[in-house]
Amino acid sequence: MAVGNVTFPEMKKVSGIKLGTSNAGIKQTERDDLVVIEMAEGATCAGVFTQNAFCAAPVHIAKEHMQQSPRWLLINSGNANAGTGQQGMQDAKASCSMLAAVVAGEDKQVLPFSTGVIGENLPVAKIEKALPNAVSALDEGNWNQAAHGIMTTDTFAKGASLIIELDGHPVTLTGISKGAGMIQPNMATMLGFVATDAKISQGLLQKCLSVAAEQSFNRITVDGDTSTNDACILMASGCSTAPEITAESENYSLFAQAVMDVCKRLAELIVRDGEGATKLMRICVEQAESNAEAVQVAKTIAHSPLVKTAFFASDPNWGRILAAVGRSGIENMELDKVEIYLDDVCIVKNGGRADSYTEEQGQQVMNQEEILVRVVLARGKVMQEVLTCDLSYDYVKINAEYRT
Repeated sequence: MAVGNVTFPEMKKVSGIKLGTSNAGIKQTERDDLVVIEMAEGATCAGVFTQNAFCAAPVHIAKEHMQQSPRWLLINSGNANAGTGQQGMQDAKASCSMLAAVVAGEDKQVLPFSTGVIGENLPVAKIEKALPNAVSALDEGNWNQAAHGIMTTDTFAKGASLIIELDGHPVTLTGISKGAGMIQPNMATMLGFVATDAKISQGLLQKCLSVAAEQSFNRITVDGDTSTNDACILMASGCSTAPEITAESENYSLFAQAVMDVCKRLAELIVRDGEGATKLMRICVEQAESNAEAVQVAKTIAHSPLVKTAFFASDPNWGRILAAVGRSGIENMELDKVEIYLDDVCIVKNGGRADSYTEEQGQQVMNQEEILVRVVLARGKVMQEVLTCDLSYDYVKINAEYRT
């Protein structure tokens, strides 16, 4: 069940970036589950990856191949190729070799990505059989097909696209993502692929993505679980007529903001599609001493099963939010200065329930589909926001039946 507006947008074509899909029947045969993305020769590529110690075999290979000059991305859904030991590494390398053979490229030019069930060997024979169809389908207009091809428990395809102007020249940014459960990225999302036709060096592109991921994908959580397969890739084809973006130019700031905007939209869509979600909550912590402190408090609230189930029930049980703030690990917190709000309704002040608060006010806010929780720490000048969703019966059902 999606929360709010999740209409798939008009996806602007990115010159120099082609996408193709096919059905390999990895876990299902109803829709395509194999995606190939081709970058123009000379394109630059940046990436951020999961920090899970048990990171999947394709993550290892993709990070290794990123040091070369990648031209192709190979993505499969239905199987994570994680927790598969040396066989998993061999299978990830084999899939790169298979695609390289079809496109007449080199193994090291292929970045592999997998998502799905952990602990099962990758069905490389199925992938090999489906690759020619995916390659033959390569086209700049296949963003919708690719967005559907990378889905697992997602209930809708996720995309974002915009055009900015640099020195009078259009620059396009278009991206897709997938994820609904096992979301506490700690680097990026489960899978995200963003492309632009801008001209920009690899180093500057990497800086741009790292900053954007920190403020977007690293500010969302569905269930507090960090996937073994998280990856987000930013590709720049260099095919725009706009001048090359340099670190000192005003164009860099404009471009970086556009990347941030696309990433934030893709991240928000993941929370809106949280497994079983019925509500979207924005946890905003204000007047903290540091970014880390603000995020620590926000994520403590966002990860709390008691808070999340209260939101699912539309129950203004504000004591659960207060308790989460209190156990967030912030030293020397002056409790009588802390204020907590549901939207604009003050629920906690001077160390306890605000004198002005009524249960009716709280209930009115809790009945909403989207809710803002504000925590004012009165310790500094820093503000950070984390997006999360409620915890429903369906979340348990979806994950209990995930392998069936």
